[in-house]
Order: sequence, then structure tokens, then C-alpha cells
Amino acid sequence: MLSYIVKRALQSVLVLLAVGFVAFSMFRFVGDPIDNMLGQERTDADVERLREVLGLNDPFLVQYWNFITGALQGDVGVSFRQGRPALDIILERLPATLELAMVSAIFAMVLGIVLGIYTAINRKGAITNFILTTSLIGVSLPTFLIGILLIYVFAVELKWLPSFGRGETVDLGWWTTGLLTASGLKSLILPSITLGLYQMTLIMRLVRSEMSEVLRQDYIRFARARGLSERAINFRHAVKNTLIPVITVAGLQIGSIIAFSIITETVFQWPGVGLLFIDSVQFVDIPVMASYLMMISVMFVAINFLVDMLYLAIDPRLREGKGT
Repeated sequence: MLSYIVKRALQSVLVLLAVGFVAFSMFRFVGDPIDNMLGQERTDADVERLREVLGLNDPFLVQYWNFITGALQGDVGVSFRQGRPALDIILERLPATLELAMVSAIFAMVLGIVLGIYTAINRKGAITNFILTTSLIGVSLPTFLIGILLIYVFAVELKWLPSFGRGETVDLGWWTTGLLTASGLKSLILPSITLGLYQMTLIMRLVRSEMSEVLRQDYIRFARARGLSERAINFRHAVKNTLIPVITVAGLQIGSIIAFSIITETVFQWPGVGLLFIDSVQFVDIPVMASYLMMISVMFVAINFLVDMLYLAIDPRLREGKGT
């Protein structure tokens, strides 16, 4: 088991290095940041001096090595646009994204598991058919279109909820939150539904499929033959075994929520790191773009690693297999 954990940790490090290398390679073709940093009165000498100061004249491998070594020390460079440490800019926007991702993940997991269990137990009926038909919206429609439709219905027509922004926030020193204000909570509703709808649909259909399979197993038939109630069979035996593979998928979907929040933040003008990344692309702010992608990669790898460890702890068969 220890060798498995060490192996997974080493794989995670290699993944992060590979992602950083690919991201840095792609940024070379985004554009020249000098064009946005100097005005039309610039001279060739000004351009050359600024490129030298920013290290853009160094070979690609040297730039990548400087970025990796700096990141290990907590220094990911200075924003070309704002002239401030890129890490500080990321950390300022991170609370907004994490709160949106947290609310979306809770919405997706709770509703997805509950509806999945319900539709697996009650396979026929008008309510089940309605849930399954409605869930196709989360799979079929793109995220930005769902967001626009929600804005049109609940913000434009009904005027119940705000269409953009984060609302009023409370500064807790190292964290700013909108969960403690009424406008902040109202501002969270539409973007969290937009972001979590696809993941909710995926989890619901996975739970339904897995539980339907579990309910056909021999030990479930044996439990019925012993005279156990349907409630005990469904929730004491079936659900427990259903959630083992769901944990893995749900954990990965949390990483997807954080990564794909970039679309939702753009639609709702949510002041998170996703919207910051879009602005950085327009201004070719390479340090901020690289910091964002590395942060998302670290989150993905960390969540994946934790899910593997949790999966290993839940299923004793895996511990025995890895041990041998």
C-alpha cells in the first residue's frame, strides 16, 4: 500500500511538470505581450530593453525552468498588465471561484445522488420519466446557453435574481465571502445552477445505473428472501455499494467544476480566476495565465490523489491487490 501511495505521488509530480511544459509552450503562440505594454511611441530600443527585463529573450527551456523554480518558492512572476505579483492577483480572485465551485458541487452531488437513488428505486412512473427527460437538458445544452436562458427567465423577465456580479461581500481578512449577505447569496444561485447542472446530471445517471445494477445482484435477492424490508435493502445494502464508484467520479467532477467555471464566470461576469484568465489572454499576461493553469492542475492532481486514497480506504479488495 505504501508503494502505491509513493507511486501515485510521483505520477502526480510528473503530471504537473508536463502540464506546465505544455502550457508554457502554448503561450508562445498567444501573442507578444510587448505590444500591449508599450504605446505607439515606442522605439526598437524600448522594445528590446523591456524584453530583456522580462526575460523574453531567454531560450524557452530557460524561461520554463525559471518559472518552475520560482513556483516552488512561491514566486510565479509579475503580471505584465498590472505590475504586481501574479500569485497575489490569483489569490485575490480565488475565494470567488472556490465559493462558486463549492456551492455548485454541493448542488450537483446532493441532488444528483438523491435523484439517482429515487429513479433507480422507482423505475417507472410520471415523476421518474419527468426527471430523466428534464435531465437531458444538463447533458444536451452547452453551459453558456443554460446560463443565458436562466438570466433571461429569472433576471430579465421575472426580475427575481441578479444577472451578473457577486453582490455584497464581507472581508474576513484573508478571505472575502458573499455567503454572509443576502445579495451575495442571491447572486450565487444562477451561476451555481449553471455550473453544477451538467455534473448533477452525470452523477444522477451514474447513481441510477450503478444502483440498478446492484439491485440485480444475488445478495440483494438473498436479502429479500430473508424478509428484510425494501427500505433496509435499498439504503443499508444497495446504496452503500453503489456509492463506491460514484465517489471517484464525483471527486473528479469537483475538479472539473473548478476548471470549467471559466465559462460560467464569463457569462455572469463573476469576479473569479476564470474571468481573470480570459482578461489575461486578451492582454497576453503570460505569468497570470501560467499561474492559473498550474493552480488548476494542482487542484486536479490533488483531488485525484485524494480520491484514489479514499477509494483505497473504502474498498479492502484494492488494499489487498495493491499490497501484493
